[in-house]
Amino acid sequence: MNVLEINVLVLAYLGDTIYEDYIRKYLISLGINNVNDLQKKSTDYVSAKSQAKFLQDMLDNSFLSEEEISVVKRARNYKSNSHPKNCDIITYKYATGLEALIGFLELQDRTDRIKEIMNYIIGE
Repeated sequence: MNVLEINVLVLAYLGDTIYEDYIRKYLISLGINNVNDLQKKSTDYVSAKSQAKFLQDMLDNSFLSEEEISVVKRARNYKSNSHPKNCDIITYKYATGLEALIGFLELQDRTDRIKEIMNYIIGE
């Protein structure tokens, strides 16, 4: 399977689950034991606005490789007119870019790099 030939929205679909799972485990590791508190805190990381901000920060700080940037750009530039009502299309496309990158890395079994990216996001 050539990961570069997979539809970027499929990569984002996969990346979304991995990203959210990582964040949930991280928040639980902080000792948050109330589901409502977990849900509220997770939006600091899982919302399209937050994901777009994290991605932009990684781009600004040259944290991503050229290959990773290429995947992000493919996802960001994918022709799609739909997006959630709670954010603009550009924010949504950046969030999709981050999710697609995570999905891309997962399908390449590059879990160490996913961990580096997620640690960057949570500030570790």
